[in-house]
Amino acid sequence: MNARNNARLYAMPFASVYPAYVAKAERKGRTKAEVDEIIRWLTGHSDASLEKQLAERTSVESFFTTAPALNPARALITGVVCGVRVEEIEEQLMREIRTLDKLIDELARGKAMGKILRG
Repeated sequence: MNARNNARLYAMPFASVYPAYVAKAERKGRTKAEVDEIIRWLTGHSDASLEKQLAERTSVESFFTTAPALNPARALITGVVCGVRVEEIEEQLMREIRTLDKLIDELARGKAMGKILRG
């Protein structure tokens, strides 16, 4: 992605992206609850704070930069998403976004939650 596309993505409300994550999971027989669990694990949000972020239509950038506690185990997440290796993404915010994309991909592919959450 170029800088202009990144800026558009960063400004987009997380509430606009979230339904796509849920839909992808549900198409593959997984649940919204599992998507929420992944997001909470990655960002440190509680159910209430996640719902608040969605209701307030917080931007993708703010959603990640103000996350209560980004999980240190996220550094263990590697692999390709959107044609790019997650661990090679230099821009931190884009790496966080693609990390979430990768986790949702793993969920949709049927991976066990314990493995997705690097437990």
